[in-house]
Amino acid sequence: MAKEVSGLVKLQIKGGAANPAPPIGPALGAKGVNIMDFCKQFNARTTDQAGKILPVIITVYSDKSFDFVIKKTPVAAQIKEALKLESGSAESNKKKVGKITKAQMEKIAEDKMSDLNCFKLESAVNMVAGTARSMGIEVIQ
Repeated sequence: MAKEVSGLVKLQIKGGAANPAPPIGPALGAKGVNIMDFCKQFNARTTDQAGKILPVIITVYSDKSFDFVIKKTPVAAQIKEALKLESGSAESNKKKVGKITKAQMEKIAEDKMSDLNCFKLESAVNMVAGTARSMGIEVIQ
């Protein structure tokens, strides 16, 4: 028989660096989850992606057990990493902070394809281009 789901928790955590401090502790503590158990499991599964920001969706069941799914690094973080930027532009429509090529966008789109709600690589590239534009990055076709 399937377990009854009592809640979902969505967090963004650096790979291999989960600890009971905020935001993880308060979010999971409110649902009654064993925080240290989650931290140990998360850190064990993300040691190869240390330092990267990873979205995680934690499903909490009525018996206080949990499952979690680790997603790919957000597109904005991948763009910043590819262009070696600290942050995007504060005024994205006026001040540009970098340029991204079609090849770089395709690489990011291929990596993130499983998390995006599209079926074609071209659509995924358009989503990446939109994110880049909103960060103040000039898109080179």
